Amino acid sequence: MRKRAICAGHVCLDITPAIPDTGARRVQDWLRPGKLVDIGAAVVSPGGSVSNTGLCMKKLGADVSLMGKVGADALGGVLAALFQAQGVEDSLIRQPDVTTSYTVILALPGLDRIFLHHSGANHAFYADDVPWAEARDAALIHFGYPTVMRSMYENGGEELLRLMCRAHEAGMATSLDMSSIDPDSEAGRVDWADLLARVLPHVDFFEPSAEELCFMLDRETFRAWRRRAGEGDVCECLTPEDIGPLAERCMALGAKVLMLKCGAPGMYLRSAPAAALAGISPRLELDCATWGGRAFFEPSYVPDRVVSGTGAGDTSIGAFLTAVLNGRDPEWAMHLAAAAGACCVAQADSLSGIPSLPELEGRIRAGWRKRGDAPHEAQP
Repeated sequence: MRKRAICAGHVCLDITPAIPDTGARRVQDWLRPGKLVDIGAAVVSPGGSVSNTGLCMKKLGADVSLMGKVGADALGGVLAALFQAQGVEDSLIRQPDVTTSYTVILALPGLDRIFLHHSGANHAFYADDVPWAEARDAALIHFGYPTVMRSMYENGGEELLRLMCRAHEAGMATSLDMSSIDPDSEAGRVDWADLLARVLPHVDFFEPSAEELCFMLDRETFRAWRRRAGEGDVCECLTPEDIGPLAERCMALGAKVLMLKCGAPGMYLRSAPAAALAGISPRLELDCATWGGRAFFEPSYVPDRVVSGTGAGDTSIGAFLTAVLNGRDPEWAMHLAAAAGACCVAQADSLSGIPSLPELEGRIRAGWRKRGDAPHEAQP
């Protein structure tokens, strides 16, 4: 039987200007007071976890419902129209006293992205906004970006905990993704280690990035990583000795299956023993013997080109969860996750590069080259 999923949480409108490569490799060479920067047309697309992960799952053939909150404003109307153009029924909650969230994404060539973000209506999303009566036949709920949703991180994450518990009570498996946190923001002052200690025992699949997770669990180590990376990408500097202890600490807090995104190098899977996975919703029909007690690193596939990393982690999660819903084993789920991420970065937006599931699987089987590796054949 085809399993249904729900993708809920943070939703926004992404505005990504096309910025030509002039050879500049410092932010100050691009952005300084009084300077006019000549750029190309902007790509306007649905953004946030709900859009990036949920629409990726839909493109890969999953039966998925999308749930998010917007304002009763012009940007909310644009976002609703973009959802409808993707063939998604309008499930956005419109609330008149809030504004629609948006992000201006500066994908400067040769540099990591800069996000100018307004959370807006996402701060007012609550567990009661999920139509639980309609969701009772779903096998999985994925919730994304509580890190930029005040309602979810205030009071020690009480509302996020309530949402995860209600999902379990409704018979669903739970999945949780995070986003980067501005250390100087309100969210940056939250005790995330304490929040995760409360919430993770109620999370079946957890998919943060290594950088995000280290910031939340170990600020001292996070600062050491940043010093080591200098102006470069933190994930490019990580070693197995960095990733292993971080994953172990996360599993000790109660996560069942951890997919740790490690940027361009790839991603790491760690899972609890089969006995611990047995409590995951039977609707998911997870093969606990196959999924239990796993630990391995999945290198990235080499993309055709790199235009923007926007949404790459989210689409990787979308492919991973689609594989889980389809009953695939951990190796194939991670192959699909890495492949979706490589397709995503080849386009300016998060979704136009994602092919159909048969196309994606066909490219993997044909021996798509992995980062730092020779061509190889992958089998499901």
